[in-house]
Amino acid sequence: MFLAAKQQQLLDEASLIDDAQERLAFLSDRARRVPPLPSELRSETYRIAGCVSPVWLVCEQRDGHCFYQGDADSPIVRALVIFLAEFFSGATPSEIVALDADPLATLGITRNLSPTRRNGLSAVRARIRGFAAAHV
Repeated sequence: MFLAAKQQQLLDEASLIDDAQERLAFLSDRARRVPPLPSELRSETYRIAGCVSPVWLVCEQRDGHCFYQGDADSPIVRALVIFLAEFFSGATPSEIVALDADPLATLGITRNLSPTRRNGLSAVRARIRGFAAAHV
């Protein structure tokens, strides 16, 4: 129930910010505090196919839990990828695979994104779920 609790916490926090654009600005501010991935991790090995701007996602499993680090060249995409990485980090593979909901959609952010950004973020979520599925 780790992800369910995280999702409810997000909804509670998001309810304090009425506008989806302001929520996106909040995520962008948070992402600025996250250091960029080291250059050796910004490689083709970790690059997400299907994203217009370069996006990287590093996936690890430790002690039965999945951990993710993300980065992107575009500031908005970077904020969203970092958010997804933080959201799913620490969950068990089975929790990640079982969660159908998109946390960005739950916050009302995806409806304001371009189709190409939505597709790219779908590819990020697919990589997160795929990694988890391989470790169930």
